[in-house]
Amino acid sequence: MSRFLSGLFRKLPPYTPVLYQGRVITRIPSASRRLYLTFDDGPHPDITLQVLECLEKYGAKATFFLLGKNVEKHPQIVQRIKTEGHSIGNHTYSHLNGWKTPSNMYYSDIKRCRQLVPSTLFRPPYGRIWPYQAHQLSSVFQIFLWTVLTQDFIIDFEPEYILRRLMKEKFSGGEIIVFHDSEKAASRMLYALPRFVEAMLEKGFTFEPIDWER
Repeated sequence: MSRFLSGLFRKLPPYTPVLYQGRVITRIPSASRRLYLTFDDGPHPDITLQVLECLEKYGAKATFFLLGKNVEKHPQIVQRIKTEGHSIGNHTYSHLNGWKTPSNMYYSDIKRCRQLVPSTLFRPPYGRIWPYQAHQLSSVFQIFLWTVLTQDFIIDFEPEYILRRLMKEKFSGGEIIVFHDSEKAASRMLYALPRFVEAMLEKGFTFEPIDWER
């Protein structure tokens, strides 16, 4: 995908808000200068720990949308995430695409993850979820997508390019930003994250975990 085309889809996930009737959140209204860092696809035994060390260095908090299959392998990392004041959310057990998965299978996979991740926060992998799936899940979960997608998972992009795109955003407070603590995204994410956090702190922003109860 060219940078031009990817830029068209950088901010908003592929859905029509009116169809979701408020069941999907892409920004948290805030009168303060709070930003919400989120990390998808962990926990990873090395990369997630590097993220936690970076966040601790800057006094920043975040939300980790976890894959159940990775939680089973690394429960101690999940405990550390919570102990250090971050929040966690459900990202399915197997990283299923809601558009391509039969709904019963999709719901079962989410339920399997919930047995490991007792959270009412949910983010669909790839941001792909049908309105009727969102409706079904909304009785249990609050679904969070994003305001800004960093594109750290695109291997053709240089780390500096990811950072430059982030720094061009017009943040005002309440924005939800997506990184990935995965092997695919690691080099770009670990380059951009500390530089972005430091720059935003200098501008008077804070980084908070998503704290949202059904």
